[in-house]
Amino acid sequence: MRDLTTGSPIKLIFLFTIPLLIGNIFQQFYNMVDMIIVGQTLGKNALAAVGATGSITFLILGFAQGLTSGLSILTAQRFGAQDYKGVKRSFATSIIICMGVTVVLTALSLLLVGPMLTLMQTPAEIFDLAKSFISVILAGIFASVSYNLLSNMIRALGDSRTPLLFLTIAVIVNVGLDLTFIVIFHLGVAGAAYATILAQLASSIACIIFIKFKVPNLQLRKSDFVIDKKEIRDHLNIALPMAFQTSIIAIGAVILQSALNSLGTDEVAAQAAAGRIDQFATQPMMSFGVAMGTFTAQNYGAKKYGRILTGVKQSLLLSCGFSIIAGVTVITFGHNLVQLFVNQSETRVFQLAQIYFNINGSMYWILAILFIIRYTLQGLGQSVIPTIAGIMELIMRSLAAIFLTGIFGYAGAASASPLAWIGSVVVLLYSYFKAVKQLQGLEKEQELLRE
Repeated sequence: MRDLTTGSPIKLIFLFTIPLLIGNIFQQFYNMVDMIIVGQTLGKNALAAVGATGSITFLILGFAQGLTSGLSILTAQRFGAQDYKGVKRSFATSIIICMGVTVVLTALSLLLVGPMLTLMQTPAEIFDLAKSFISVILAGIFASVSYNLLSNMIRALGDSRTPLLFLTIAVIVNVGLDLTFIVIFHLGVAGAAYATILAQLASSIACIIFIKFKVPNLQLRKSDFVIDKKEIRDHLNIALPMAFQTSIIAIGAVILQSALNSLGTDEVAAQAAAGRIDQFATQPMMSFGVAMGTFTAQNYGAKKYGRILTGVKQSLLLSCGFSIIAGVTVITFGHNLVQLFVNQSETRVFQLAQIYFNINGSMYWILAILFIIRYTLQGLGQSVIPTIAGIMELIMRSLAAIFLTGIFGYAGAASASPLAWIGSVVVLLYSYFKAVKQLQGLEKEQELLRE
């Protein structure tokens, strides 16, 4: 476990970010493996079917991921304050909450998956394939929730390396099962979904074993599982807005996917392939943001407010630098990677993907600012403003889907994310500058007390 409240902020953040970045890349890698194997072995329609379900996955699993991230904020704050009994209470409460949420999410999502695909105007030629894939993924929500909760709790205590190791295991398992289920057993797109769920289960089991033997602060007894209304309320006050924030953003993605579906299979396939490459490119920015969230939470719990401000400034410089490099790389070489997903004969898919890269890659620096500010505010326990920023993302994506797609075609759809980033940053900046003043005031009070 690593204490982020002492030592050089930039060094700590960078060292915490590196395993996190590698882990996020592995996460995207084993998601991308599904797409590569599906696209190359089952064809363009199968690729489009998996891609068409991405926004639904984001909507439902994103809610669970946002929830577990929010639950870990209180854990990190208590760890920073050296309240180790509070850490255990937080972990136990988080497990109770996640169990309840998992049951509800699984039941509702499986009930509504068909109507959602219909509402999104999923093309008839890929409808059955899409439903087959997403139904298996949604039935395995418990695996995703389990891994995300456990890994977030380990990171909350300052350890970003161990979740990387377990994610590596998941990648290896996923690749092996993808090939086995699709190529050998001919399970089609459902086979890719089964592989993903089993890989997440493998990494969850690894997390449980690690906690049992190596993390005393997270080792629980039956007596720790007490339904305390105040504890549950305190955790939900932070976690639910973060969960809804992710889902609100995802609703915008669903609306955008509907617009893409109306354009045709080529556009859906191009978005699926380019979107995967885009997710790889943006991992450094997201990783710096997540690292800043844990750094902020621990230092806020330790009442080291000046360190938070220093960390934000240094993280912004690093993340923006990475974003420029990533943007240039994607615009220049992104189209070469599209052939991993589709046959080179699909020239129109390649042309559409390049449009996506040009528009999104040139705006990565805004996304870098967005991640740092959003996660910093969340680390401070401020969840309302990031949720409002999520609503702004929804509005901007919806405008692009409804109006710009009709006017500019695929280029209008491809501009949805950059517009969403701009709208979100505008909302977050006001709250961030307000938080800076508050932290500066608290730091002065601490200095007076030390004198």
